[in-house]
Amino acid sequence: MSTSPARAATGRGTVPPPHRGRGPARRDRDRRAVVLPARPGTPRVQGPPPSVAVIGGGIAGLAAATALAERGVAVTLYEKESYLGGRAGGWPTELRDGTPVTMSRGFHAFFRQYYNLRALLRRTDPALERLTGLPDYPLLHACGLRDSFRHVPRTPPFSALGFVALSPSFRLRDLPAMNPGAALPLLDVRVPEVYDRLDATSAHDFLDTLRFPRSARHLAFEVFSRSFFADPRHLSAAEMALMFHIYFLGSSEGLLFDVPDAPYPTALWHPLATHLGGHGARVRTGTAVQHVAPTPDGGHTVATDHDELRYDAVVLALDTGGLRSLVQRSAEVGDTLWRERIARLRIAPPFLVTRLWLDRPVAPERPGFLGTSGFGSLDNVSVLERWEDEAARWSARTGGSVVELHAYAVPPDATREVEQKLLLDQLHRVYPETRTAAVLDARHVWRDDCPLFPVGGHTDRPTVRTPHPGLVVAGDLVRTDLPVALMERAATTGFLAANTLLERWGVRGHPLKTVPDRGRSPLLRALATASSTRSRRPPRTPSSTADAL
Repeated sequence: MSTSPARAATGRGTVPPPHRGRGPARRDRDRRAVVLPARPGTPRVQGPPPSVAVIGGGIAGLAAATALAERGVAVTLYEKESYLGGRAGGWPTELRDGTPVTMSRGFHAFFRQYYNLRALLRRTDPALERLTGLPDYPLLHACGLRDSFRHVPRTPPFSALGFVALSPSFRLRDLPAMNPGAALPLLDVRVPEVYDRLDATSAHDFLDTLRFPRSARHLAFEVFSRSFFADPRHLSAAEMALMFHIYFLGSSEGLLFDVPDAPYPTALWHPLATHLGGHGARVRTGTAVQHVAPTPDGGHTVATDHDELRYDAVVLALDTGGLRSLVQRSAEVGDTLWRERIARLRIAPPFLVTRLWLDRPVAPERPGFLGTSGFGSLDNVSVLERWEDEAARWSARTGGSVVELHAYAVPPDATREVEQKLLLDQLHRVYPETRTAAVLDARHVWRDDCPLFPVGGHTDRPTVRTPHPGLVVAGDLVRTDLPVALMERAATTGFLAANTLLERWGVRGHPLKTVPDRGRSPLLRALATASSTRSRRPPRTPSSTADAL
């Protein structure tokens, strides 16, 4: 990777924007990744195209709309916001000095295990040239311990062993106190079996049984659990174990990741909207759906404040609150059991994203992204001009830095102004040079719309299929028997929802790809099996994307 713009700075106005297109993105390196072929069918819709309403323009909705439109389906995409991308979206704003900039809900890591999300992005960027890799994934604890994934081997089990060997948070004298037997389930994580084994336990309690060193626990596990925007005490241990499998013992893609080299709308979603338009899809941003109702002929009506239209099928690609609300307003959708389960879905605590435009740069050795632990509510710090062209141009013109702070799982009763001030104080602890920097402008984004995966909540989560054959659900809240999470779960379930509808019409779906669906080592799998004291369902490998529902 070339020298970051901030490292190249020698004075005001000398920082060039990041170089776009650093060569083709690295190809998938894990030969054990699982490819799920789609059900066979005709290449495209034959005859008059069926019509589908996709409700929600986040990653799941965009994946579903793209997969359907490419097969000749007449797609209308509804999104209540004025922008696409959902939680990875962005919108225009203007700084005090009149500079137009793009604001977003914060940093997202595009891990190289996100095969289906990256396949979606390749529709408009075949070599993924609009993604650039960060050289490290550093983690810092308030006690001074620092971990890094830069030199950790990527091939399991050497990835986990290498992290332990290289990490200062693991000490030899701590190892005898650990409980290796309790960790054995992590050696062979499978879905849905992992939920049978661990969904009744919280991530916090599971870590207690492992007796991990406290500092290692913060850095190696709680950083991941908080990526679900949840306190580990309220997060299912099954979700944390799945994350451990995806990033450590189940995949050889490693822990390093890519980020867009421009704001999300420019790099990702505007090109995809153009792609959808080229396939005849209609994109209706700024349009909230108020009601959905089944029709006697098997279709559905979709009502907004402006019109009511009939469609042959509907994809519900909403966040948790949006799905609950729309189902509540749509009394004829689903059966009683399904509606009760939707009503019980929970939302994670609020989170805060603070973006600061500072009048001077942070120290040149600061990484583009830093995960933190022990600094109060601060969970990570990003320095945007390290990779984003818009921030780099502002930095070059002013000599300052654009810094972003995240606080996950903020107490719901917290006072916002106080939390924003505390977050700035914590930045000063992490990067002391920012104490003397003037804040030229700031934006604070509060949201509480992420799904919570609580202890024992797995069975309440909806699957792609619903009681109506022409109604499917997609999103990162959806339950699916595949080893996916976060943005990758959103993209994967979007494709699965589209494939379910395409199968109804005899049209070939889209293949999918995931990390290996079980532990990679036969010996480790045997150890994990021997440790289980509960009966488990026989493991299976889905033979197609339809089987993965």
